Amino acid sequence: MKTGGTAILRRTLVRNRGRLGIGTVLVCLHQVAETLVPISIGVIVDRAVATGDVFALVVWLCALALLFLVLTAAWRYGARFIVVAMQNEAHRLRMEVAHRILDPRGVRTDLRAGELLSVSTSDADRAAWIADITPRAAAALTAAIGSAIALLLIDVPLGLAVLIGTPVILGLLQLAAPLITRRATDQQAAVARASAMATDLVSGLRPLRGIGAEVPASRRYRAASRDALGATLHTAKSSAVFAGVSMTVSALLAVGVAGFAGWFALEGRITIGELITVVGLSQFFIEPLGVLAGLPGFLALARASADRLALVLDAEPLLPAGSGRTLDGSELSLTGVSYRSLSGLDLRVTPGELLGVVAYRPQDAEALAALLSGQIPPDRYDGELTVGGVRLSDADLSHARRTLLVEPHNGDLFSGTVASNVTAGRPGATPSEVQAALSASAAVDVVDAHPEGLDHEVADRGSSLSGGQRQRVALARALVAQSPVMVLHDPTTAVDAVTEHTIAGGIADLRHRTVALDPTSPTVAGRQTTILITSSPALLSVTDRVVVLDDGTVAGEGTHSQLATENANYRQAVLR
Repeated sequence: MKTGGTAILRRTLVRNRGRLGIGTVLVCLHQVAETLVPISIGVIVDRAVATGDVFALVVWLCALALLFLVLTAAWRYGARFIVVAMQNEAHRLRMEVAHRILDPRGVRTDLRAGELLSVSTSDADRAAWIADITPRAAAALTAAIGSAIALLLIDVPLGLAVLIGTPVILGLLQLAAPLITRRATDQQAAVARASAMATDLVSGLRPLRGIGAEVPASRRYRAASRDALGATLHTAKSSAVFAGVSMTVSALLAVGVAGFAGWFALEGRITIGELITVVGLSQFFIEPLGVLAGLPGFLALARASADRLALVLDAEPLLPAGSGRTLDGSELSLTGVSYRSLSGLDLRVTPGELLGVVAYRPQDAEALAALLSGQIPPDRYDGELTVGGVRLSDADLSHARRTLLVEPHNGDLFSGTVASNVTAGRPGATPSEVQAALSASAAVDVVDAHPEGLDHEVADRGSSLSGGQRQRVALARALVAQSPVMVLHDPTTAVDAVTEHTIAGGIADLRHRTVALDPTSPTVAGRQTTILITSSPALLSVTDRVVVLDDGTVAGEGTHSQLATENANYRQAVLR
């Protein structure tokens, strides 16, 4: 269901109506009490000070003290209800965006990771401002109306000046709201782009250092950061001018009312106490009038953030819902598949086969791995991709993910322990299965290198481990999952030759030459299908068959030894 920015703000008010209702009533009561303070002082002057009535003075001072007690309590508890509602709503919005981003079906959006992070944090917080803006507006209107009524009772022209002047000022200032909204939207988009670039730079820092591209990357980030700073200053300038003009106009109105009151007191139209009341009210309603004048700017920022939230919450799922069919078997087939650099690719992998795929062009390998991951919507490629005779796009999504696992060469780890990372895909794995996966992936060296063993703490994204250690732990995680079909894309690019040979034999032994270590498990190694997309001779040497891709299609196939002997291009690509 489409929401849109306005609908998000409206929904915020509706689902927090309980707390916001109580909070709004209390802050309005606070403003009523604030309005009564200068009125009470004027009454004390006329009825107690001017007449010398001590008893009346004591009574009215007690009433004034009670008034201050009421306004203090009303503000404290009213603000508490409003802040709780605002913070809860910000949390809800963050959770909604995170849930939408983490939806297994994906989200169809052009926003990058850093931009999505900005939407789920700063934009969620700003959109929740509506929970504060609405009570503030109600309280300010209450104060303005209360002041106008009090001035009408004292002198009609003074009251009319406030009643007429307030909406005129607000109406004129409202004309600037669309401009502020546009500039706020541009600013948030620029900041999000800079955040996205910063995220990409941090995650790819080691490769950048490896190719010596730190300087160009830093130059690009500085340019994006300058754009974000310029947009922020542009928006801040507009908001500051708006706030300055609104406060100046509000102050001029108050000064005008106070000046006319002094003139009327000189003419005897109002008493000294009424003059004090008018001057007090004139000073008092500068604040609520300034709040009303400044709220359009805050509303514009909240609306701009809500619109950006809607870009994520309204986005269509990337993948179709599917028909709920299960994938029975480990046979994988691609028929006439065209995607990115792939062109009419036909490929069949039989159940239990250990297949090697060598792509002369890296883009072919990337396209094949992305396609097999099941995260590419069927409308973005031509042809048919089936597992066990069932179209991957028709299968139940959770079952498809358990059946077909694709482990990229740059797999991420999570903060936690080595054990929690290795068993992330299958928490119920037995200790023997975990140990077998660690041995097959050579990740047992990572465990033995630390006194804590499997309980060794891993930082977010595995930053506390070396590149080779991260790759081996990620491979162990994939092996523990025991998926019927597993695709590994360059799983040994960060390890040495000796370790690579160990991993090659470990993968073949664990998935194709032995029975699963858990006797109660129905999964039998040898019925599991494994696809190795790699140019590593160590990995290719343990495969049953090797398929060569060139120009997006199959250019040859055979065993590793046959191709290495008969195909010069294959030797050049593999035996380097």
